[in-house]
Amino acid sequence: MEFVPETVLKRDIFSETIVGHLAEDPACKVVLRKLDGVPWYARPIAWFLARKEVRGLRAVAGIEGVPELLRVDRVGLLRSWSEGTPLQLAKPDSAAWYHDAKRLLREMRARGVAHNDIAKPQNWLMTPEGRAAVIDFQLASVHPRKGCWFRLLAREDLRHLLKQKRAFAPGLLVPSERRVLAKKSLPSRIWMATGKRAYNFVTRRLMNWSDGEGTEDRIARDGPELRKIAERPEMSDVVLCTYALPARGVGVYAFYETYMAQSELRALVPEARADLVQAVAEFPRDGVEIREDILHLIAANRLDELAVLMAGAPDLQPVVARIVAGRQNLTDRVLRR
Repeated sequence: MEFVPETVLKRDIFSETIVGHLAEDPACKVVLRKLDGVPWYARPIAWFLARKEVRGLRAVAGIEGVPELLRVDRVGLLRSWSEGTPLQLAKPDSAAWYHDAKRLLREMRARGVAHNDIAKPQNWLMTPEGRAAVIDFQLASVHPRKGCWFRLLAREDLRHLLKQKRAFAPGLLVPSERRVLAKKSLPSRIWMATGKRAYNFVTRRLMNWSDGEGTEDRIARDGPELRKIAERPEMSDVVLCTYALPARGVGVYAFYETYMAQSELRALVPEARADLVQAVAEFPRDGVEIREDILHLIAANRLDELAVLMAGAPDLQPVVARIVAGRQNLTDRVLRR
């Protein structure tokens, strides 16, 4: 079962997620969570999360709407690709999708599995058939005895699904669901009162891990010098974007329309001004107007949203594909304003 890589979706200290296909079946789209390149100091945690994912995927095997685990070895975890649109883009407003999502949670619960990470809308999908699917089992837990702790976790999974329903289809909530939403579990209340406050203090105060604060300040402060560089004869234009740094606030991503080599451009642009730079042979344009919305999605590595946007712009797809292939940001942290 040979894996042929196509596109790196994201990369962090614990793994690299790559979409590709099987060599013997190019039509079979698969995903590799690659672990062999993880730094030595992160390997224990990386493989701890990987083992949780393996155990969770094995426990839910055969349930419609979950990925199929295909292979586990020293390289990492190979699983089937889940076709669908992330919830924040699909925004389902029909009762059928939420009924199917509840069915999925019921079947997982029957096997003693709690997902533990479906508060993220990007971990829910709407399939092309309008069904529910769930991905990313890194934090999943398996409970053969289905004790009190498992029942609390399963209830939290349901409550987080209902939060998605409240966000995208509030008119479909029934009184019993509103009561579930109104009552957080004891572990959740303890986390919100203690652990989350400590987490926010460490990440935001001590580590300067910002979710949007200072975004405009970076562009206002560093933009003039970065735009001046674009006045050089070997450059045509520049677009400045922001993206979330994993633990240091807001970064500046500078796209330069130029035929300079990437290494030459990086040497020219001060890292103190632009955290990431990319040499782009051609910007995507509508006529003479640069499609900055496309470049902002690439800078933030929001490929799901980009795919939806590009479905309505087939003429731009080859230009955009070349920029995506050379993108410099492979994290999936989102700036929140």
